[in-house]
Order: sequence, then structure tokens, then C-alpha cells
Amino acid sequence: MSIEERTVADPTAGPYALTTGPDGALWFTLVRGGRLGRLVPGGEPTSHRLDPDCGPTVITPGPDGALWFTEYRADRIGRITTDGVIGEFALPTPGCGPFGIAAGPDGALWFTEIAAGQIGRITPDGRITEFPLPDRTARPHAVTVDDDGTVWFTEWGGNRVGALTPDGSLTVHDLPTPRSEPHGIAVGPDGALWTALETGALARITT
Repeated sequence: MSIEERTVADPTAGPYALTTGPDGALWFTLVRGGRLGRLVPGGEPTSHRLDPDCGPTVITPGPDGALWFTEYRADRIGRITTDGVIGEFALPTPGCGPFGIAAGPDGALWFTEIAAGQIGRITPDGRITEFPLPDRTARPHAVTVDDDGTVWFTEWGGNRVGALTPDGSLTVHDLPTPRSEPHGIAVGPDGALWTALETGALARITT
């Protein structure tokens, strides 16, 4: 095994999340620098400037061939094409703090609003829908979408995993360990949902 480190920004810029874009490059957020970065392995990094205080956080490929990202401090969802054209969409709820984001099989992007206790949906043309959670203090964090179109998310402040089905039914499931603070979530190869806990464990939940 070998590990190589590449400098892609100054130490204060805060590289945070990354994903592989449809162009085969790595795209990443610079949360404190207000920029998006792009790196082709073996090449030199480039970056695209945003509002310096917008707080770009999580980034993911969208269904339209662009990259979509959350702007935590600016309450916006952003979009960037692989050739660097940027679009931004303001969210209806002030101070909502969009954080996690994932593409769904319905052709839309789903995201969490960590400060407002809501799940959001945005279509590629910018139509936004928000779904309030039963516990508005739950601090929804990460999000993923399974093959059936169910949106799964972690409630960092509520110690729960939630599910929003395509028909709009919303359920939440308490985790067995108190104060485990679930963060990341992903669909595993076994078809179940896996989430990372602050207790040093991974939790598995069946659909």
C-alpha cells in the first residue's frame, strides 16, 4: 500500500467533501475558502470561486451531468457544470443550513436542512420542495437514496435514522445506543443502510 498527499489549497481553505465527477475528475469543496476544487489525478488542481462566506459543504454528481453542492452558510443549493458554469438556488427557509446532498432515481437532488429540521428536494430546473420533520430540533445530517426511491437520512441531534418514501410517508427509527450521534449514511452491498456513529461503531438498519 502507498499513500500520496496532494496539496490542493492553502491550509486555511478547509477541503471538506469530495466526489468523482462525470468528467473523471475529483471535485471537492473548500468550506472555509468559499471555493470548489477540481483535480485530475496526476494533474494540477484548479478551483472555482464562490461567495467567500457561503460555506460549500457536500458535493455530489447530479442527474444532469453537473455537480451539485450545499452552501451551508448561505442557505443555497449550488450547481456547477464540468466546464465551470455556476448556478445557485436560494432555499425558502432562512437559516436552514443545507448540509448533506444526494441524487435520487426520481431525477432530483435530495438534501438535509440541518438547522431547520427539514428534508429538501430540488429538481435540475430549480424547483424546491421542503419536508418538515416531526422533530424540528433533530439536526438531519447526511442523506442517501435507495434504489426504490426512499430517502434515508441521519438525525444527528435526535439519535435516529429517518426514511421518506416516494409517496411522502415519513418514519424515524431510534438507534439502540443513546447519544450515538449518527453522521454519514450509505446503502450497503447487502441492500441495508449503514450509518457511522460517534460511539466508534457502524449501525445497520434494514429497509
